[in-house]
Amino acid sequence: MKNKLWQGRFDTPLSADADAFNQSLTFDQKLFDVDLDASIAHATMLGACGILTEEEAKRICEGLKEIRRDAAAGMPVSGAEDIHSFIEGELVEKIGDTGKKLHTARSRNDQVATDMRLYVRSSCDAAIRALKDLIGALLLRARESVHYLMPGFTHLRKAQPINCAQYFNAYSEMFLRDIDRFSACRARLNVMPLGSAALAGTSYPIDREITRELLGFAAVSQNALDAVSDRDFVAEYLFCASLAMAHLSRLCEDTILYTSEEFGYWNIPDEYSTGSSIMPQKKNPDLPELVRGKTGRVYGALVSLLTVIKGLPLAYNKDLQEDKEVFFDTETTLLQCLGIYAALMKKITLNVNVMYDAAGEGFSTATDVADYLAKRGVPFRDAHAVTGKLVRDCIAAGKKLEGLTLEEFKAASPVFEEDILETVKVRSSAEARNSVGGSSVKAARQGISSIKKRLAAY
Repeated sequence: MKNKLWQGRFDTPLSADADAFNQSLTFDQKLFDVDLDASIAHATMLGACGILTEEEAKRICEGLKEIRRDAAAGMPVSGAEDIHSFIEGELVEKIGDTGKKLHTARSRNDQVATDMRLYVRSSCDAAIRALKDLIGALLLRARESVHYLMPGFTHLRKAQPINCAQYFNAYSEMFLRDIDRFSACRARLNVMPLGSAALAGTSYPIDREITRELLGFAAVSQNALDAVSDRDFVAEYLFCASLAMAHLSRLCEDTILYTSEEFGYWNIPDEYSTGSSIMPQKKNPDLPELVRGKTGRVYGALVSLLTVIKGLPLAYNKDLQEDKEVFFDTETTLLQCLGIYAALMKKITLNVNVMYDAAGEGFSTATDVADYLAKRGVPFRDAHAVTGKLVRDCIAAGKKLEGLTLEEFKAASPVFEEDILETVKVRSSAEARNSVGGSSVKAARQGISSIKKRLAAY
């Protein structure tokens, strides 16, 4: 293990067990590239401000770039307390004592805060791309199914017939909101802490605008105490991920139900299914179940970080090292789940006739009967009561609303005319709902166009 950056203060080295407990290199090496980016920008600024000579700054930057090339060639990353110590140690080995000047006007506190913002910024971009891919798969299904009908549910009971495209569009709306949240999170975190040093700023004549521009930040932080201890942006990413996983988990639940023998609306292809070790007939929806289960893992990460930051005094505390493992795990989990579901949604097949037949069950056009009467002057509450009695009579007689004759309708209310026989049909019910966001073919197509337009903005 290389010497610690802080070893000069201590007479004896850190004990082996304390060293192992304290280290973060096993997980913060994910920050390798962004730490190099931030260090190159910092050295460039030091040279531009005359804090280092131009030659010193150039040698440091070239050394850092060489370290990046070494890593790409397979250099092991080990033997240091953290990724920052590792890179600085490698730099000193390459260019000598000049490498020790890299840390001028910088602390590990503002260094790691900057690295995390750079990394999370990139992670937001990756989440947005994955969400866009999933919405693309949902839009594909929506376009293919715009003339198909299925049952819409409330309380997991058949409620009204809906357009299949409207169903897929509903999930696209959820994931569009997730994209919007990740985009807003990215905008809020795009503030540079570098230059805050340990907590009080620095006495060196640095120019933070140089490093801000080199690293692509929108602004520099305005309070050093806050900048080094702020992990709101990590918590916000975890919250955005939690909501995205919640939406994905709802789609998982629908997938599990709709592909069951009891529903039979969809089929999952063999390449995205698994079997049973004991029951030869089984075809299990393990992938949706796994995604649904991983949702709790992401929720746990958010609660973990909120618990870490809730009682921290200003400014930096070592507790903040705990932001990384939960973040990295969440990032991996989210991207894997979004990716596998985008692939799955492209492969499912729809049992169109089964869905159509199911859409007409459970007296799903009863609301259309009540609306029919209300549109002809019957107070809606009275229309509701008349329709409810019709449903009771149908249940008693073993009939459906579509199977009633005009005479049977008129026996319930003289307001009914022959056009009620068309009104109670499943397709008529769906097509009647032509308002924005509704279940008609026209409304569903408008929904697809609206989603595509908003998606193109990201």
